[in-house]
Amino acid sequence: MTKILLLLANGFEASEASVFTDVMGWNKWEGDGSTEVVTVGKHSQLQCTWNFQVIPEQQLSDISLEEFDALAIPGGFEEAGFYEDAFSQDFQEVVRYFDAHKKPIASICVAALMVAHSGVLKNKRATTYDHPTSKRRDQLKQYGVQVIDQRIVCDDHIITSSNPGTAFDVAFRLLEMVTSKENKDKVKELMGFV
Repeated sequence: MTKILLLLANGFEASEASVFTDVMGWNKWEGDGSTEVVTVGKHSQLQCTWNFQVIPEQQLSDISLEEFDALAIPGGFEEAGFYEDAFSQDFQEVVRYFDAHKKPIASICVAALMVAHSGVLKNKRATTYDHPTSKRRDQLKQYGVQVIDQRIVCDDHIITSSNPGTAFDVAFRLLEMVTSKENKDKVKELMGFV
């Protein structure tokens, strides 16, 4: 079984988290059956960007990173306190662990800033929220990242994306990385994305 750590910072966007649970859940029941997602946070209860609350399955302090095969990170809003957890030492250590072991890291939208903050994106290709009115790409450059003008950027085992509209595509790319293209295509077709 491939265990995916879905790392939830307070202030995360629920829609960006749900794509991982949906795609990997469909794979568990309708695909090759190999994936399991575990929601993990620093707090016993988390507040999403748009105010509803979520109880993660595990606390970060109670898990062993060695049990997990991939990392998935939804983005969130600064106004909702996202970066307080995202830039915390605990979360940064999680990102560095997965990078050091070359395990897949899939981030959506501004979650790329969390990955970059850990130092693992220095001199790598990546993207983040790309709206012309946003400062996020400039922030990403400050981490020594080669910012690429694409919706989704893959550099080795790290996936970054440019906005919430890429969320399902990121989840499917992660599914392909941890299973196979054929299995990903099957799940994508069953979910109506083909």
